[in-house]
Amino acid sequence: MDAHDHGLAADLEVMMNMGSTRRRSLRWLLAGATTLPLMACGGGSVSTSTGSNGSSGSSTGTGSTGTTGSCTVIPEETGGPYPGDGTNSNASGIVNVLTQTGVVRSDIRSSFNGASGTAAGVPLTIKLKIVNANNSCGAAGEFAVYLWHCDREGRYSLYSSGVTDQNYLRGVQGADANGDLSFSTIFPGCYDGRMPHVHFEVYRSLAQSSSASNRIKTSQFTFPMATLNEVYATSGYSSSASNLSRISYATDNIFSDGYSLQLGTMSGNVTDGYVVTLTVAVAA
Repeated sequence: MDAHDHGLAADLEVMMNMGSTRRRSLRWLLAGATTLPLMACGGGSVSTSTGSNGSSGSSTGTGSTGTTGSCTVIPEETGGPYPGDGTNSNASGIVNVLTQTGVVRSDIRSSFNGASGTAAGVPLTIKLKIVNANNSCGAAGEFAVYLWHCDREGRYSLYSSGVTDQNYLRGVQGADANGDLSFSTIFPGCYDGRMPHVHFEVYRSLAQSSSASNRIKTSQFTFPMATLNEVYATSGYSSSASNLSRISYATDNIFSDGYSLQLGTMSGNVTDGYVVTLTVAVAA
């Protein structure tokens, strides 16, 4: 696909700018933690997963800020080359949806603020719970999340060829007093060189979410292989099935050092849609 001829290379370039030991130091510390339920500030409960090409990825679980109290902070990850949060540019200049009218919304399937277009795909509801690692995994309160991901074809709105005039699959949502929030979207595709994933940034409040300089955590989450295989067997996801066959958690440049805290718990089906839930611990 032309939308991601440069996707992996761009991701790797961003990763090279991060500390080479960013998560390595905690890899062994938490190597035995994968038998614990990931509800303890993680996601699904699978400790070892097998990629579509037969390789296994050990789910060691890591956190860039370590374990605080009874919680492990979700790993810090690159926002990648397509954040749309004012930290980089596309061919037209700085790209920033955080300041656009209408970005605060729960349904992110359609474009907004004058743009038109709706992303097609299997329905997906994303439910996140933000918890405070400095308060024994208690609710972090009314934080906010900016979330974005690629469309069914593996393209990122605002950046990829054919959708530079779209801003769908991007949105901000404020959490309630319990730290809960949700987005209605479509299941993202798999582009060549990366396991399917969703990007997000955490802010201390909805008011602070209008500037990327206020973010306190940037991370990504992924999906169980069984769900990926189900979704990518449906119409419209054929290229995703092909791309998935050439990648695994073990070879992905983000999840290869552990993804237990970033693996969503799934329910639902391809007919009625899916719900993915993830508990996100931050040092609030």
